[in-house]
Amino acid sequence: VSLSGVRAATGALLATADGVGAFWKIPRAPGKWSPSQVVEHVARIMEESANVVAGVPSAFPTIPFPLRPIVRLLVFKRILRRKAFLKMKAAEAMDPPTGSATPKQARVRLEVVLTRFDRACRARAASGQDVASTIFGAVPVADFARFQELHVRHHHLQLPR
Repeated sequence: VSLSGVRAATGALLATADGVGAFWKIPRAPGKWSPSQVVEHVARIMEESANVVAGVPSAFPTIPFPLRPIVRLLVFKRILRRKAFLKMKAAEAMDPPTGSATPKQARVRLEVVLTRFDRACRARAASGQDVASTIFGAVPVADFARFQELHVRHHHLQLPR
């Protein structure tokens, strides 16, 4: 399974985050996240996604089993088909009240969780099993990794240039 896309998207997000300077803790608009919160949100999603891939409990909501194919079609597959994330509200556990104090701290945190996600995806792919998502049901590892890449790219666009 190739994880180069999610690695490249994360690298681009972190490179932009490194350059926001004095805007690191300032929300881009009222009710929006600061760059620090954006990177923390991405880290939380990646961390919980690594849990999902590894087959351990996560903070993601659990959608009732009969609804998962519908959510998979209307959200997951639609995002993959459009190659762009949908405008959605973050689950409460993924809505960071704050983020790292500095871009350097955020970089370390995000790189650690990306490595964990990468390892979990490689192990899952080697097992020949799909990812068992509590939201989407069973999805191929490569598609789950691509979904994460699109999520990171979506939030990269929210950082000031």
